[in-house]
Amino acid sequence: MDARKVAAARLWAASRMPYLASALFACTMRADPGSRTIGVDRSWQVRADPAVVAELPVDELGRLLLHLCGHVLRDHAGRAEALGADAVRWNRCGDAEINDDLGEHVPGVASELPATLGCEPFQLAERYYELAAPGPRLWDCGSGADGCERPGDTPGGLDGRQAELLRLGVAAEIQRFPGDVAGGWRRWAETVLPSRVDWRRVLAAEVRSALAAVAGQVEYSYRRPSRRAQATRGVVLPTLHRPMPDVAIVCDASGSMHERLLARALAEVEAVLARGGIRGARVLAVDTAVHAVRRVTRAAQVELAGGGGTDMGAGLAAAAALRPRPSVAIVLTDGFTPWPDRPPPGIRVVVGLLSEGAEWPARRGRARW
Repeated sequence: MDARKVAAARLWAASRMPYLASALFACTMRADPGSRTIGVDRSWQVRADPAVVAELPVDELGRLLLHLCGHVLRDHAGRAEALGADAVRWNRCGDAEINDDLGEHVPGVASELPATLGCEPFQLAERYYELAAPGPRLWDCGSGADGCERPGDTPGGLDGRQAELLRLGVAAEIQRFPGDVAGGWRRWAETVLPSRVDWRRVLAAEVRSALAAVAGQVEYSYRRPSRRAQATRGVVLPTLHRPMPDVAIVCDASGSMHERLLARALAEVEAVLARGGIRGARVLAVDTAVHAVRRVTRAAQVELAGGGGTDMGAGLAAAAALRPRPSVAIVLTDGFTPWPDRPPPGIRVVVGLLSEGAEWPARRGRARW
């Protein structure tokens, strides 16, 4: 194998995405004649057919090395095993997840994209696996991509603990990197590094802030006489009153919300009702359409109907159309949803992203506002 060409490809790749340099140089290269591919195994060893290396230009080989590093950094092999996924279908979906973030550095040989799968971009490989149109694998990326051991895989490389430490190191490099980092890689780093923030306290604080901001507003009303009416005989003065916030809770009831996530959503509804200082709230069960709207005082009264696709924008639009119009909308979702370009006017929106210890929430849909 042409060692100088491999070194040049590594240098090319590291110069384009320097925050992945540690992973690029941690992957050892070894020759695998006759395999007709360049793939990575679970121990971060890149098995390369010298004939294929000779055919690829330096920049194309560098793009492929970036792509293969993405597979092992994101533990596509472990995720495939957890899902019990078909190797070929999963390899295509993992390729699409990685290539979302490579931009102009997508390798020509492993050029699978969400669009070629018939899917929307910036989703998880698991989501692509659910929706992808059938098709052949463009490139065999190795056991590090699909978890299926190949005959040429040999012991060596990194063990599980070393790989996890390397992932943490790369994630730290991404967060410290002063230049531009692909959005998917930055969000991946946020999920890998240990969290220093209690998300429950953050969500509770956001809800309390939204409710307090609305409840703190004052309005003039003629329903009650003003205390200063005696000083201005013949003139009817309004009085100030403090409105109670009207809350709408948009609950994701799509097919991706399994029973445990629905239970988490109901727990959050109960917390809002119990600690928000409100008498009740209107709860909307939404997938791509609104299936139920009900005013509740307890989570046990919520009716969660749906089970289809996901569009929380439809839920926000329905909440804005309620009368009386809510002042606060709380969206509880797993995040696999498109979002509208802007929130409904005049409504404070708080989004609670629900997960159950999932390692990869970073690629879920994100509102731009």
